[in-house]
Amino acid sequence: MSETQQPQPEQPVAKKKPRGKLVFIIITVVILLGGGGGGAYWFMRASAQGTDAATEDKEQHPGTGLVSLEPFVVNLADTDARRYLRINVRLIVDEPEVAAEIQENQVTAMRLRAGVLELLTQQTASGVQTAEGKAALKKSIAERTASIIKPAEVSDVLFSDFVVQ
Repeated sequence: MSETQQPQPEQPVAKKKPRGKLVFIIITVVILLGGGGGGAYWFMRASAQGTDAATEDKEQHPGTGLVSLEPFVVNLADTDARRYLRINVRLIVDEPEVAAEIQENQVTAMRLRAGVLELLTQQTASGVQTAEGKAALKKSIAERTASIIKPAEVSDVLFSDFVVQ
């Protein structure tokens, strides 16, 4: 038998797909990511400038008035033993005139003293002996006293005497 060679059907040549769609998709993704990143940068920069302006405002107007409260001697809220806290508290307020007003007004001075006294009697010895405990106590005293002497602002609380026994 003679074999005749039959022509083999040609295999179809793979057509090259146009890369236009792929390039278009890549360019679109890059533009979207760039726009999103630029927008995020713009918003973060704007919020950072707002924060800087607020801190600059506070730095320009530090409290210059000093309100001295009489020394406190309180029982602490410890259950295992009797412990005492002796503390002198001074408040720094916005203006010296405001501080003088508070010192002269006995009702306001007594409200401040009562507010601080309530906070101090709720503390425990282990809570106020650490640096974190003292910072938290300062913060809570500032919040409590600021609510009493509105609209004046308490910018800092100073302890000139702090003894736990």
